[in-house]
Amino acid sequence: MAAMRPVTWRGLSSPSFFIRKGLSPSKKCLYEPRQAQSQPFTYSTRARKLKRNKGVKRSTVVIASAGSAVGVGALAFSDKIQHGYAAAERTGRVVSTLMVCINDYRVTLKHEARDEAERNSFLKACHKRCAERTLDVLERNGSIFIKLGQHLSSMNYLLPLEWTETFIPLQDKCPVSSYKSIEEMFIKDTGRPIADLFDDFEENPIGAASLAQVHRATLKDSGQKVAVKVQHPALEEWVPLDLALTRFTFATLKRFFPEYDLEWLSNEMEFSLPQELDFALEGENALRAKAYFKNIHDAPLVIPDVKWGLKRILVMEYITGHRPDDLDYLDSNSIDRDEVSAALSRIFNEMIFGDGAPLHCDPHGGNIAIRKNASRRKPNFDVVLYDHGLYRDIPKQLRRDYAKLWLAVIDADEKKMRKYAFDVAGITDEQFPLFASAITGRDFRVVTTSVMTSRSDKEKEEISGAMGDGMLQQLVQLLGRVPRIILLILKTNDLSKW
Repeated sequence: MAAMRPVTWRGLSSPSFFIRKGLSPSKKCLYEPRQAQSQPFTYSTRARKLKRNKGVKRSTVVIASAGSAVGVGALAFSDKIQHGYAAAERTGRVVSTLMVCINDYRVTLKHEARDEAERNSFLKACHKRCAERTLDVLERNGSIFIKLGQHLSSMNYLLPLEWTETFIPLQDKCPVSSYKSIEEMFIKDTGRPIADLFDDFEENPIGAASLAQVHRATLKDSGQKVAVKVQHPALEEWVPLDLALTRFTFATLKRFFPEYDLEWLSNEMEFSLPQELDFALEGENALRAKAYFKNIHDAPLVIPDVKWGLKRILVMEYITGHRPDDLDYLDSNSIDRDEVSAALSRIFNEMIFGDGAPLHCDPHGGNIAIRKNASRRKPNFDVVLYDHGLYRDIPKQLRRDYAKLWLAVIDADEKKMRKYAFDVAGITDEQFPLFASAITGRDFRVVTTSVMTSRSDKEKEEISGAMGDGMLQQLVQLLGRVPRIILLILKTNDLSKW
């Protein structure tokens, strides 16, 4: 076979070349044959040479060839053994810890307590033990388990405090891939080393998350400063297994504790994670959102432009800012906190209710930045939105029904609330009081009178008491039946209430 060489990329900085056409250089037009520089070594040439070299030389060639084949095979087999051993280790950690925790809960729940206080004390201790065991597994396995733990740490409306508080350290526990592994990934995915694409590429990332890290760089062709988002190379090896382990874990929990069905979490993860790991798709989402908000002049939204993107690499315009909860920055730059809150509500409500608007489904403080903009009078800032990997399109009728549901909530019209709760999420009359309280964060009696009033301390206590009296179990079951798109809308909707 002729030797292979990488072809020169043309139009590398054009987002349409990669993102809009969905081409992957690793799959198309990356190599072409190179002309041989000497006479081809044909079968007849080989026969003539071997005929002249009798005896030992011929034996040496055969032995050397066999030895090389065995050596290559041994190396490949060794890699498979190492992978298999590591996979068994990862699986063993998950399964053994899961079984220990299930047994711990079963023993604790069967324990004969003297009174309710002692029962709660035993249960809290069990929560803490199991959460700490699970944390150890998540940290040691890494990969998507870190992301899962981060998600669980924010679910204080569903999980006991002992679990969510134990997982809080995972929010800052993001892996950092070595520069060497990033360089190898660039060569594998683009056919070219980093130095061929960028004049400058900072080896230390300026930010890291569970799935990717971001490096500051300078484009070679234009000299423009860019942010280069690169996927952790190790994810490619472990995502299929880790998703299967996550599915197994929640299915097993459902089998032993059917009243706490959290399988919808693993189902959503299996659906959304492949999208979040496709950076070319993220580039498309960013460009689409940017085009939509170009005509929404009262929303001070800035989305970094996309230069080019592949499945594991995304090059974007470099735009910085400060977290929306950096109050010192807001105050020192005379940025009104209420205006920031109003701007966030305006942007995300547009995504939910705007006709044809794309919905960003992963809004949190780490994906949003505020930067001073002196050229604009009111507001005097920009809202910068990052991380466009997880998007959904809301059907028009669902948008309308969801809007009517909230209008009914504002008007305290219980009849219409029940109608549109059923239309958007299939909520029955029996489930409605819990659903209404869940989406508003208010006591149901308040929902049916006026949600415009402030929450009293008494109302907060009653809601907390209800969660402890079995409402949590009902809420878990309810969320397992609600369509996934509604959960994502509610998640985005929560941000608009900042």
